[in-house]
Amino acid sequence: MRKIAPTLLFFVALAGMPAQAQEKERELELVQKSLTVLSEIQAMPDLQVPDWLLEKAEGIAILPEVVKAGAFIGGRGGTGVMLTRHRDGSWSNPLFIGIGAGSIGWQFGVQTADIVLVFMTRKSIEGIGDGKITLGGDASAVAGPVGRSATAATSVTLDAEIYSYSRAQGLFAGVSLEGSVIAIRDKANERFYGKPGVTASEVLAADAPLAPEPAPALIREIERITARGVEEPEAAPAAQESSTSSVAAPAGQAPPPSPGTQTFPMADPNPGAEPQ
Repeated sequence: MRKIAPTLLFFVALAGMPAQAQEKERELELVQKSLTVLSEIQAMPDLQVPDWLLEKAEGIAILPEVVKAGAFIGGRGGTGVMLTRHRDGSWSNPLFIGIGAGSIGWQFGVQTADIVLVFMTRKSIEGIGDGKITLGGDASAVAGPVGRSATAATSVTLDAEIYSYSRAQGLFAGVSLEGSVIAIRDKANERFYGKPGVTASEVLAADAPLAPEPAPALIREIERITARGVEEPEAAPAAQESSTSSVAAPAGQAPPPSPGTQTFPMADPNPGAEPQ
């Protein structure tokens, strides 16, 4: 019996390896989908998250294919990644998160949507370190404006901690997610980074090792779209022409010869006579 137990444990562990590999593959795919969603949304000038909002962002969460389903009692759930901005302006490795919410009322059907959350304050991103954030509770969340022409109008006072967006069936717009809970997916982070017990603060730290592909590509894309505007240096004035060529000759006089031009006197054919 004692010899059988270790053998059984070996085969149980062996059977679990393919499942772990499949989970790791899903996490890699999730990072790639997050990159695709963000790139596609920002490629739509009239529907993208405004540049001025992204320049002020302290964190971004992307949750591809969040499913909302209902049959009198409904709910929303999905997974994605979150990245935060370091003090020097660079961006962190992706942290795997999940979102969930429940609802009661007349509802029926299933809808899949891509969700983007833009975190505007240090407080809103530091809250995730406690394990979860309740939108509208722990952090104020409102539907965000869209489009390059969107400005901070009276309806957008920039006093919210999180701006939320949703894309479903080709439409991208602000969406209310009040009551939804964002939680860290500990096991997903352990598998992706290959470190048992890895914490959110370790993943998001400025000195954390670079995450495996395709995470660096996602980081570069976020750095590109959130780059804070820098004024273009003024163009150097055109080289001034030489003062000799720029000075106009007085009226009635021939312009002075250009530098390097030689002149030679001509012989007078009728010396002493009035010119004809």
